Amino acid sequence: MELAFSIDNYKAVIFDMDGVLIDSEPQWKVAMEDVFTSVGLQIERKDFQKTVGLRIDEVITFWNKYKNLKIPDERAVENAIIDQMIYLVRSNPVPLKGVRETLVHLRQLNLKIGLATSSPNRLLKAVLNALEIESYFDYVHSAEGEPFGKPHPAVYISAANALNVDPVDCLVIEDSFNGVISGKSAKMTVVCIPEKTHEPNPKLSVADFLFDDMFKFLQKIKGV
Repeated sequence: MELAFSIDNYKAVIFDMDGVLIDSEPQWKVAMEDVFTSVGLQIERKDFQKTVGLRIDEVITFWNKYKNLKIPDERAVENAIIDQMIYLVRSNPVPLKGVRETLVHLRQLNLKIGLATSSPNRLLKAVLNALEIESYFDYVHSAEGEPFGKPHPAVYISAANALNVDPVDCLVIEDSFNGVISGKSAKMTVVCIPEKTHEPNPKLSVADFLFDDMFKFLQKIKGV
C-alpha cells in the first residue's frame, strides 16, 4: 500500500495527539493506575489497551460498569486523572521523534494542519504548550465537545469542517485501532504509526498506510 502513497493527494493533515505527537501512553497508564487504585480498581497495565483512543470519561464509565465499582462521582475521578496527566506532561514532556520535523515540512508544503484528540481541552493545551508546537496547527479540536468520542468520526469531521477541507482530502495520523476506525469512518485516508508500548494489534492493518515511526512517514512524504 505504501507504494501508492503521495502527500500531493491531500489538502490537510490531521493528527491524533496521544501516542502520535507525545509519548504520553505510559503517563496515561501511571495516572489511571494511581487514581483507579484509590477507588478500588486493580487492573493490569495490559488491560489499558482495551480503552486506548477513548475519551477519559468513556474509559471511566467502561471500567465502572465492567468491574461493577459503583463509583458515585465519575467526574471527580476524571478530573483527578486529568490533573495527574497535566502534572506528568509538564514535568517530563516527551515529544515523539520526528514530530517537529514533520510539522515543519508539512508547513513548507502549505498543507493545512489540524489536531483531533480524545483528550480534554485542558490537557490538549498543556501538551501543546509543553512541546512548544501549538503554532504549527491551524485548528485543534477535542472530542470532549462532541456527543461521542472515537471511534465515532465526529471529532475528525468537525476538524475538517473547521479547516474548510473536504474529509476525502484529509490525511489522518493515528496510533490506535479506535482512532483508525474514527478516521476511516469520517471518509479520510488514515496513516497508522502504532504506539510502541502497546501489544501488537493485527486490526491496525485496516489503516490505509502503516509506518513504523514518524521519521519513516516523513521520509515517505519527502520522497526519500
